[in-house]
Amino acid sequence: MSLTSGPGPGWLLFSFGMGLVSGSKCPNNCQCQAQEVICTGLQLTEYPSDIPLNTRRLYLNNNSIRFLPAMNLGLLSDLVYLDCRNNLIQEVMDYTFVGVFRLIYLDLSFNNLTLISPYSFSVLSNLVQLNISNNPHLLSLNKYTFANTSSLRYLDLRNTGLQTLDHAAFQNLITLQTLYLSGNPWKCNCSFLDFTIYLIVSHLNHPDELNATCVEPTELVGWPITQVGNPLRYMCITHLDRQDYIFLLLIGFCIFSAGTVAAWLTGVCAVLYQNARRKSSEDEAEDEHGQRVEVSRRIFQRGVDSGHDGFPQLI
Repeated sequence: MSLTSGPGPGWLLFSFGMGLVSGSKCPNNCQCQAQEVICTGLQLTEYPSDIPLNTRRLYLNNNSIRFLPAMNLGLLSDLVYLDCRNNLIQEVMDYTFVGVFRLIYLDLSFNNLTLISPYSFSVLSNLVQLNISNNPHLLSLNKYTFANTSSLRYLDLRNTGLQTLDHAAFQNLITLQTLYLSGNPWKCNCSFLDFTIYLIVSHLNHPDELNATCVEPTELVGWPITQVGNPLRYMCITHLDRQDYIFLLLIGFCIFSAGTVAAWLTGVCAVLYQNARRKSSEDEAEDEHGQRVEVSRRIFQRGVDSGHDGFPQLI
């Protein structure tokens, strides 16, 4: 599904058909008035049925709901406010909010979230406020999580168990104004550098910045992550620690050893080549000397033979 595409005609027709079946009466024990449905603190274990299709504000907070069904939730095409805090929701899938594309406010805080799929919020281009705080088992967020929430102004990530963030996840949040990051075990290593630089240049409002601190490395423990950009840049780019020096020493030793071996092999090859040339020259000289001796012997032999022919032998 494209990040910029909205619900297609097929989905709207399907939603309309399902709406005719589901009806529009108020769920049991809930309060319904003026396009607002309040199902707060009813110990619900499932998403309530029979929610009026013209609902604009839905309160499901303080229950025990474990799952948000996309089929039922998608019928509420006019929904702009959804409060699901303090439930037992564990996962948010890509298709969960596919039908509520007008949603402006979403609260998923105080749940058991362990996974938010990369495109869970991909159709929520009108979303202004998102709260996923107090989900201590949510250890990471994909860089595409906020890819299409371009209207987002308020984002709460407190107490989520996040250890690092990819700065690319915030590239499309051009309207973001307030960001909460405290209560997380931030690992301020070199992979965290780009995000800390983003915090410096973005000029966001961080109401809890003094409580959003690093837990690693030891040199930066207790440092607010909004102030750790320059020290981290020094540590990762310009500063060399003991491990870096050891690495450079090993590299230098390897280069020196390789150069020494290469020079020795070159010398051996040169000596062998010179010996081969000298031996070849000596062989050629011996061959030439032998040829000269043979020629002289033949000439002498011919001279002797000629002398015998010109002077008769005395008796």
